[in-house]
Amino acid sequence: MFLFKLFRRAIAFLLLLVIVVPLFALGKTWFAANNPTIRNGDVIVVLGAAQLDGRPGLVLEARLTEAKRIYDLGLAKKIITVGGGAPGDRTTEAAAGRVWLMQNGVKYADLKAVEVGRDTLSSTKAYAAEMRDRKIKNVIIVTDPLHCLRSMTMANDRGLIATCSPVQGGPNALEKSGFKYLIREAGAYLAYITLGRHGVRISDRLPSDNILNKVTP
Repeated sequence: MFLFKLFRRAIAFLLLLVIVVPLFALGKTWFAANNPTIRNGDVIVVLGAAQLDGRPGLVLEARLTEAKRIYDLGLAKKIITVGGGAPGDRTTEAAAGRVWLMQNGVKYADLKAVEVGRDTLSSTKAYAAEMRDRKIKNVIIVTDPLHCLRSMTMANDRGLIATCSPVQGGPNALEKSGFKYLIREAGAYLAYITLGRHGVRISDRLPSDNILNKVTP
């Protein structure tokens, strides 16, 4: 009888974990997306998304637009664009982002393209290394609202002090992000904090809404 009660309690505990832990991740991801806290930083980092032959896709353009907005507000004096290229690409996400920002009024001297990374973790490692070389720690990450929690967590784990300025427009703006995106990000966050932190390689691709390769006319 004692073993049966112990077994029943163990099953109940596991079921509780299966329910509570995902709900916790969903709530935390949603809260971070809806309650961004932005403060002055040493640098703005624009996380990469698809580009087409040097022209930012709609998701990347929305991130660049937000980076330019907070740069103009004086929240940081430097911008780092990050992101590599897909097989066959003639350029990279970071390079395309840097060109767009220069064309839209950001000084060349205030820009750095870190042309590495095809997922959130590899991109974070790349720009964190750049920031360590510059001996700076405070970063404002620009990405999609539901991607803020995971991107800030990865940055903080690498010794940075991260806040997130989520996009206000584009296909992945908060009002256009569906429940599928929330579930995906909550799952990716859980995978990172339970496995990724312990060296298990879990690659992702930044969310696309299936239109990353579209560009504005």
